[in-house]
Amino acid sequence: MIIPIKIRPATPADAPALAAIYAPYVKSTAITMECTPPDTAEFARRIRTTLVRYPYLVAATGPGTIVGYAYASAYSFRTAYDWAAEVSVYVDQTKLAHGTGHQLYTALEAELQRQHVVSLGACITAGNQRSIAFHERDGFRQTAVFPHFAYKLDQWWDVVWLTKVLTPGDAAPEPFIPYSELR
Repeated sequence: MIIPIKIRPATPADAPALAAIYAPYVKSTAITMECTPPDTAEFARRIRTTLVRYPYLVAATGPGTIVGYAYASAYSFRTAYDWAAEVSVYVDQTKLAHGTGHQLYTALEAELQRQHVVSLGACITAGNQRSIAFHERDGFRQTAVFPHFAYKLDQWWDVVWLTKVLTPGDAAPEPFIPYSELR
């Protein structure tokens, strides 16, 4: 069942809801390699910082009811990588499998294309078959494995890298546009 949602840019006021969605992933899974849940002040800082260069979107089912979020970040800060972005999505664990993640990624990709981003990457813990399948359904393909790359929950984890090309071809790309200039 698809949940009717509205997708909009995040604001620092969304920080408490985003922190609440993210904390269970940090505390009890290897889905993220962050080990301490960020507090709301840190989340607000991340939102402000990200929105300068990249989209940071939330999915809401009503006023004040955020069920997920997605954002992009730099693959690398070297200029030649301006057209590549790393993407992440997190959905309230009680709202998984309702289409929210797909709707967030669709909106995120549209915004990234407006910025002239050409390629996307997603870093996923090996063994997280749900996330790998989600990304593959969205057109991502596994392109790398980093063995023994992260240590969390008293064990080592391999990490896989999935990529997706938004704009195929060999032509020179249009200049990258920071997200703050599009809004």
